[in-house]
Amino acid sequence: MIKYRLICDADHEFEGWFRDSADYDFQADKGLIDCPCCGSDDVRKAVMAPAVARRDGLRKERLAAIHKDMAKAVARARDYVEKNFDYVGDKFPEEARKIHYGESEERGIYGEASGKEVKELIDEGVQIAPLPGAKSGESAGPKTPASSKKLN
Repeated sequence: MIKYRLICDADHEFEGWFRDSADYDFQADKGLIDCPCCGSDDVRKAVMAPAVARRDGLRKERLAAIHKDMAKAVARARDYVEKNFDYVGDKFPEEARKIHYGESEERGIYGEASGKEVKELIDEGVQIAPLPGAKSGESAGPKTPASSKKLN
């Protein structure tokens, strides 16, 4: 495995792991690498220094930057779902099953489900994923936000 520092056309830096340099080249040529901050697929390798021990302060700064980048990516994912999927509220388990069993049109949905309901859906083979990151001011509450879209 090889780790590259990558940078997008908007100057967001992030890291990517690849089997070897040919794997990076293949994915880059096909536009399969995208920026976790802005979604751009115009990504290139950034200048890298050899791995050397760093002072603790620099390590903390880098970890804080990574955390900030991850938070932005989570917000982008949540915003995408909220703009492109149908909100079905607490009817999520029922609607997800209808889509899974072909009783309702195939579409992206999101809503709430309890932990028990989520487990039952997974046990039935319904493809769901948690919807990350509550918006500021929202409470995560006892329900689990989730999204569902039948994958081909």
